Amino acid sequence: MSCTTRTLSNCILPEVAYNRPDTSPRRGAFERCFERRRIMARALHSCPIVLLIVCMAGFQPVLGAQAANPVVNPSFEEAQDGRPVGWRPDTWAGRAEFEYVDGGRTGQKCVLVHSTQGADASWQTTVPVLANSRYRLTGYIKTEALEVTTGRGAQFNLHNIQSARSRAIRGTNDWTKIEMEFETEGETEVILNCLLGGWGLATGKAWFDDVAMELLSTRTVEPKLEIDAARMGEPVSVYIYGQFIEHLGRCIYGGIWAEMLEDRKFYYEPGRRGSPWKLMGEASALSMDTETPYVGDHTPQWTLTGAEAGLVQGGLGIVEGKAYVGRIVITGAASDNGRTFNLSRILGVKGLGPVSISLVWGDGPQQRQTVSIKTVKGAWTTVPLSFTAGATTDDARLEIVGRGTGVLKIAAVSLMPADNIKGMRADTLALLKELNAPIYRWPGGNFVSGYEWRDGIGDPDRRPPRRNPAWQGIEHNDFGLDEFIAFCREIGTEPMIAVNTGFGDDFCGAQEVEYANGSPDTPMGKWRAKNGHREPYAVTWWCIGNEMYGNWQLGYMALNHYVIKHNRFAKAMRAVDPTIKLIGSGDAGSWSEGMLRNCADTMDLISEHWYVQERRDVPAHVRQTVTATRGKAEAHRRYRQEIPQIRDKDIRIALDEWNYWYGPHVFGELGTRYFHKDGLGIAAGLNEMIRNSDLFFMANYAQTVNVIGCIKTTKTAAAFETTGLPLKLYREHFGVIPVAIETDTYPLDAVAAWTEDRMAMTIAVVNPTDKEQTLPITVKGTQLAGTGTLWLIAHEDPMVYNEPGVEPRVVIKESQVTTVGDALILPPYSTSLYRLAVR
Repeated sequence: MSCTTRTLSNCILPEVAYNRPDTSPRRGAFERCFERRRIMARALHSCPIVLLIVCMAGFQPVLGAQAANPVVNPSFEEAQDGRPVGWRPDTWAGRAEFEYVDGGRTGQKCVLVHSTQGADASWQTTVPVLANSRYRLTGYIKTEALEVTTGRGAQFNLHNIQSARSRAIRGTNDWTKIEMEFETEGETEVILNCLLGGWGLATGKAWFDDVAMELLSTRTVEPKLEIDAARMGEPVSVYIYGQFIEHLGRCIYGGIWAEMLEDRKFYYEPGRRGSPWKLMGEASALSMDTETPYVGDHTPQWTLTGAEAGLVQGGLGIVEGKAYVGRIVITGAASDNGRTFNLSRILGVKGLGPVSISLVWGDGPQQRQTVSIKTVKGAWTTVPLSFTAGATTDDARLEIVGRGTGVLKIAAVSLMPADNIKGMRADTLALLKELNAPIYRWPGGNFVSGYEWRDGIGDPDRRPPRRNPAWQGIEHNDFGLDEFIAFCREIGTEPMIAVNTGFGDDFCGAQEVEYANGSPDTPMGKWRAKNGHREPYAVTWWCIGNEMYGNWQLGYMALNHYVIKHNRFAKAMRAVDPTIKLIGSGDAGSWSEGMLRNCADTMDLISEHWYVQERRDVPAHVRQTVTATRGKAEAHRRYRQEIPQIRDKDIRIALDEWNYWYGPHVFGELGTRYFHKDGLGIAAGLNEMIRNSDLFFMANYAQTVNVIGCIKTTKTAAAFETTGLPLKLYREHFGVIPVAIETDTYPLDAVAAWTEDRMAMTIAVVNPTDKEQTLPITVKGTQLAGTGTLWLIAHEDPMVYNEPGVEPRVVIKESQVTTVGDALILPPYSTSLYRLAVR
């Protein structure tokens, strides 16, 4: 594979062994938001962000600096609450037991990991190190009846440095000294694992003790940027700027979808636990009709005897002067002297009604607007609603009140801003159009493994509400496949649909493809046409399942069984439409290896995911995205060399979930607030994908709105997060033909690329440090004209954030470059993107 035509990373970096980056938050530690224990002062540390490194300065011995062992509690003698201080257990796969036991090699204590069923698990700690340094790690391992299935054995490894894993031991062994040396690159802390399993599962027992790190040498790096414009890599795929939306929290409902009411089809009985509806008037008048429900399992009905009764939902956000529209699905029967009359047959019988629906923004009689239904017919009727808000508030309410005598039933209610676009929020869509992502993955995510796609088809008021199968809350089924296609067309993007390989089967997946792509004379195409969409949607990209490697996934099964299921899905789906492109469910390590060995003929791309959490040190925080992305790339480079089934194929990576994932959750379920430092990390992550443009065909930032989103909304406003700005900036302005950077830019992160017409060179540089940086620049293979444009995202505070309804603090600033000297001046905490004309 020629580095001038295929990959820039191969031009610079040697092949190294893969070490898992932090991956799915559904795994062990990612279910928890924990703070990394800070052991030593950060003052010793250089700022880390290292790119494609050619060592320009040799290592020098270090005398005195960090001479002590930086590993906290290295012999496990210090305890608190029955556990070793500074260490925590973590399970990546399988089932493991963790013990803090007597019998240490020295002293009294040591730690034990053991499993009878097979596990990939470790005792773990975070160790401060010096950047750009070489260390020796030593430790001792004892094993008993340790056997591997898909893993390596018992070993030490550094979770965030790809090459740093020790030799592994198996069987039964007395205390054995294990030693390895490693380079820290730009890291200022490493995550040390005492590991059982490793890239797969192992059974048996492994004890660990007396762990030490010794600093051998360090080096000083002066960053400079030398670009060879003639050494070009594979074009950057536009699909790396993709997005992912899931039925989770307020991503769709409360973010993209304009519906203002919760539980609008009464999954919960009003007035009971879980329901957002409160009862008004005579509470005993309410019962639930389970024999002839309009939608779902039951329909609320009120037996009115003269007293008013109804329900109310509060907490609605409205804006003064703004119009709101909706509907109510209603029926009833009047009562006269104990007899009940169906009003579809007997009109004019006095008794039931009127029914009033009011939008209320205060306590006074003038602080409401009311729609009155004077005659409630016996047949189910959908009555339109229309209001204009008289005030701005986040605590408006919708009241529905019945009067008279008789039985009143309400099946569904809806309320949206009148400026909604096909049921979607106009403010959110405006930002999504600015984001201009080329592809959106939907509907999940963990959600898809329990999703029945047919529930989201047809009359929205007849679609059954369900409990979200993977997350909190109700799935209203208002945003189904047809709405997703309408969403994609409205914002000018391409759809990518994930099918349910958890609780679903291949027949279900094939039917979904037929509904989307089948001609109107096929069974599913006929159903689509009946729902108002005669022409096929022509959806190209389909994900076969989501994270099926994880035991948190509904329908999880072992790899040897899942490859059979994947292949059955692929065969059935391609039988419906042979032109579709399929993405297999991967996870770098034994799972991705197994998928590539057994499913190479039934997938076009393989999915990978990663999430990282927070580090207080900003450069270390930013660097996580580089490390995680690089880890995926290095694993797949190795697979291409080792797995015969893919040597004549080009199965690239779809990194269809990637992001930071940590608190605080300000915007609903998993609604993380992001800071300026997170935006810097997103830019650095894009840089690493660009450096590996031969491997990353697609990437889908997870998720788009509210839930770990790059756009956040309140009830009445929407805004770009700091993480959305680099996605928008790179998509709009970064080049498409990457070129080689031949020097070390540490502590900066830099990439460069030609524009498609090769009339300009684009250069993107992330400065994660608190100081202005001067970056010397030279360009070979072309000559800069000296003019161009700079787009800058910068702020002096890495913890500043944007929020809806408030003037943004972090923005993209554009300026003209009139002269380009021999250096770029980079503000602290900044992402700079230059477009420079060439002669």
